[in-house]
Amino acid sequence: MSAFDVFLYALVTALATGLGAIPFLFVRQMPRRWLGFSNAVAAGLMSGASIGLLREGFAYDPVRLGVGALVGVAFIVGSQRLLAVRPGLEFHKLRGADALKALMIVGVMTIHSVSEGVGVGVAFGGGETLGLFITIAIAVHNIPEGLAISLVLVPRGESVPRAAAWSVFSSLPQPLLAVPAFLFVEVFAMFLPVGLGFAAGAMLWMAFSELLPEAFEDVRPSVVAAIFVISIAAMLGFQAIIRG
Repeated sequence: MSAFDVFLYALVTALATGLGAIPFLFVRQMPRRWLGFSNAVAAGLMSGASIGLLREGFAYDPVRLGVGALVGVAFIVGSQRLLAVRPGLEFHKLRGADALKALMIVGVMTIHSVSEGVGVGVAFGGGETLGLFITIAIAVHNIPEGLAISLVLVPRGESVPRAAAWSVFSSLPQPLLAVPAFLFVEVFAMFLPVGLGFAAGAMLWMAFSELLPEAFEDVRPSVVAAIFVISIAAMLGFQAIIRG
């Protein structure tokens, strides 16, 4: 297994993220309440993914995992405050609060991909069979993550192709970091729990501080709660299936 092979496998995981935008090709119009539904589903998918990251990181090192989670929350809070004071913030077609939310979600998911890229490289460092299994698992897992990004972008006016492109963009750290992680397994393995905690903390903060409060504005709380819980359960069940 060469470093170039590792790069190609990790690139497949990144491209798979764009598949999450496909359902929106069949949706022509989106009433306002769809934004609430979308926020609830995205929050649930991100929370479910975060639970999986925390569970995986706990097996490596609980302390470094906790430190990473706190740093992740601090990073997102600081970024929100920094961007919020910028007048006329834009994210392609989106403006103001919508642009801020879209930018933060794409940023959070991109950060999350860092740990997945390291995971792919470290897995291949442990053997080709393990590496292939982890690659397939992450590629399949990336599809609902791409869906989570599209659920934030498309209902706010972004086109489906661009939502797919931003989804793939958010996963580009995977092929970029898989190679150095493969070549320097021991060094990157030390920092993996910190990265897992960072991504989990950032995603959970976004889910509970941004997506769910906005969902409650457009949809009844009982409906939001039901969608949120079902989405978490679906993501956790999905993770259980692909990890065997």
